[in-house]
Amino acid sequence: MLVSIDANSAGQRLDNFLIRTCKGVPRSHLYQLIRSGQLRIDGRRTKADHRLQLGEQLRIPPLRLAQPEQVKGRGSSQLAAAAGGRLPIVYEDEGIVAIDKPAGLAVHGGSGVVSGAIEQLRAARPHEPFLELVHRLDRETSGVLLFARKRPWLLELHRQLRERSTDKRYLAIVNGRFPKRTKTMASPLQRYLTGEGERRVAAHPEGQEARTRITGLASVIVPNLGEFSLVEAELLTGRTHQIRVHLADAGFPIAGDDKYGNFETNRLLAKHGHRRMFLHAARISFRHPQSGRLMTIKAPLSAAFVALVPAAGSINE
Repeated sequence: MLVSIDANSAGQRLDNFLIRTCKGVPRSHLYQLIRSGQLRIDGRRTKADHRLQLGEQLRIPPLRLAQPEQVKGRGSSQLAAAAGGRLPIVYEDEGIVAIDKPAGLAVHGGSGVVSGAIEQLRAARPHEPFLELVHRLDRETSGVLLFARKRPWLLELHRQLRERSTDKRYLAIVNGRFPKRTKTMASPLQRYLTGEGERRVAAHPEGQEARTRITGLASVIVPNLGEFSLVEAELLTGRTHQIRVHLADAGFPIAGDDKYGNFETNRLLAKHGHRRMFLHAARISFRHPQSGRLMTIKAPLSAAFVALVPAAGSINE
């Protein structure tokens, strides 16, 4: 098959283009085709990180679809959701789609996840010529997730994120009594791998600059579980797991966080029916890529937050 690269695809990495275009093909197979030289651009071998150029001719050889055994287990329910589920849309126009991503749904497939939010949205809109993630959320974080329907709009939103002209606010429930004031946390953060090969982040003096502004909103003592606080987090930088690590480093881990949280408290929460990480991307503000007007998109808190901290019911309305 010969594919001519158009304006919507120009500028994308080759591997990302293939993953979006060749639905149902295992990623490992796509990368093997690139490495072996079976997949060529303008007759030449290329690399996975090659940026596609307008007018290039991409030759894609016959492809192998995933076998049924490759989509068993945890990912199979997500694949079913992609085929028939509906993601909650909170805003849409000609170039942007915003969803309220459920907790537990990955933003994209990979690392044992067959289908994420982007795959589900593309499956629900098979005739859309262009749909790409604008930013990411951790799998266990719920809330506003943006997609672009036009490449120029994607690039403009990426510019705003890169230049930190967007305003991203999160709501979280943390262990302990967080004071009703605003505090800026600025511990540098460094990524590392655990002995099992899992990605983690820790506060470290040689890490990358990271700043999070935290405001205490409400506190409550929950019988048999202890004291919890509802806080708002404003991202001043955008590091991996930034809010989670800053709060844990300050002694206020996010309730239900299985990487940086208090594991005994998490066990008790789950025993009492509170089975999620309590971090929610509540709203994001940015300049509309076409009109330039300031926009704010919100995603309401779920009932799970209100069940643990009732005061959350009056927040983010």
